[in-house]
Amino acid sequence: MDSENTANNQQRFPLKLFGLILGVTLFLIILFFTNLDPSNPAVTRTAAVAVLMAVWWITEAIPIAVTALIPVVLFPFLGVMSGKDVAPNYFNSVIFLFIGGFVVALAMQRWDLHRRIALKIIMLIGAGPSRVLLGFMAATAFLSMWISNTATTMMMVPIALAVISKLEDQCGTEGIKKYAAGLLIGIAYAASIGGTATLIGTPPNIAFRHIFSISFPNAPDITFAQWFVFGTPFAVFFLVVAWLMLYMMYMRKASSVPVQSTTFKEEYKRLGKMSYEEKAVLIAFVLMALLWLFRKNIEIGSLTIPGWSNLLLVPAYIDDGTVAVFISIILFIIPAKNESTRIMNWRTARGLPWGIVLLFGGGFALAEAFKVSKLSEWLGGQLAGLHALPVVVIVLLVCLMITFLTELTSNTATTQMILPILASMALAVEVNPMILMIPATLSASCAFMLPVATPPNAIIFGTERISMASMAKTGFWLNIIGAFVVTAAVYLIGKAVFGIDLGSMPGWATP
Repeated sequence: MDSENTANNQQRFPLKLFGLILGVTLFLIILFFTNLDPSNPAVTRTAAVAVLMAVWWITEAIPIAVTALIPVVLFPFLGVMSGKDVAPNYFNSVIFLFIGGFVVALAMQRWDLHRRIALKIIMLIGAGPSRVLLGFMAATAFLSMWISNTATTMMMVPIALAVISKLEDQCGTEGIKKYAAGLLIGIAYAASIGGTATLIGTPPNIAFRHIFSISFPNAPDITFAQWFVFGTPFAVFFLVVAWLMLYMMYMRKASSVPVQSTTFKEEYKRLGKMSYEEKAVLIAFVLMALLWLFRKNIEIGSLTIPGWSNLLLVPAYIDDGTVAVFISIILFIIPAKNESTRIMNWRTARGLPWGIVLLFGGGFALAEAFKVSKLSEWLGGQLAGLHALPVVVIVLLVCLMITFLTELTSNTATTQMILPILASMALAVEVNPMILMIPATLSASCAFMLPVATPPNAIIFGTERISMASMAKTGFWLNIIGAFVVTAAVYLIGKAVFGIDLGSMPGWATP
């Protein structure tokens, strides 16, 4: 594995060196030879830093987490923001939401609860080629709602390979080659789609929530429950669309493939009875989800379900990050059956992706600088010409742009760069900013063409059972379909859930 990584790094070195030089060059040109707003030099300085970070993020000239630290240095040096104002962006309630949710996910992995859940879902859906594909995709998508898509894929692929291996013994390698490819691609796609259903399912969702609050501090808070009500129907529908497409492309003629339910029952039996530790993590997991969903009042027509936070002294002080960290701490307290350890320990918690935490911080700092320097206002003025286009066309173009851009770039970094610009664009074309920012956020998780697009794509490509041509061809069509599904979801569900009125600008969006 190390030799493969070394080889990949050597192949990418010219691109990284080019990106390093290009980023610095553009930064200096914009800083010293451009004057975007003569009355406000901070606009040009912020733009220079944004371009430097964008180029280095796209080319990975240096580790993307290190690029995310640039605002800590350059914004104070260039007089855009003080170091004291930049620093809090790297550790806030949204980042606590991510950390807390990830700790619970690591606890699930530590005690193999995620594997039990996945096998149970597959067994419930049943045998048969198409149903097994649906079972794998449903299990993968459900797990990706709560744990990272990378971890989910890493766990599901060995199960799929075990099934494929047994089928090869019965039908031969060539006999199920196409079926195997469809099954593995389905896992990768489901891992990306499932993450869109919850705020913690994928980093772009978390990034959107905080960048939105930075750009529009007077806007209502976007809660876990609110996103869940919107994201789950979208994810379920898109998952079914992906399943149908994969069935048509890879499994229409696979009715003779002898997929037996006994394969999964044997795997499930090997897990043994559900352990005390698994039960403890499952209870904590369910409790966390319920606390998120019912934290604030839920209004269904004339019926109002009161939120539990109303019982506290100051309900507004509680957020989803508070809940996530509370459940995480509980896991460190509950003893395991072996009293010398706990359900969660720090050795396991060290598996937290701290690089993503820094990446969040860098994006949040950049978004804050867009607002403080008034670069957002300047960009909005440049984009005013788009007012002539129908809103639905703008949304679709945004979806297509983000989807194909993230084929080559980090979806989190792309979201961090684009969302502040879209906030300005919304003001320029006089539409609710959510109608552009939410589709962009979803589209950042809908890159299906290339192995480098997402970790799940890279993992299943690494099995060497899928050709680049097959992945690119299948992914291209799903990218196109995804852009239309995202646009439709925002118009059919998002408008109602988030209270979006295309006929007027919300009061919180006006300066």
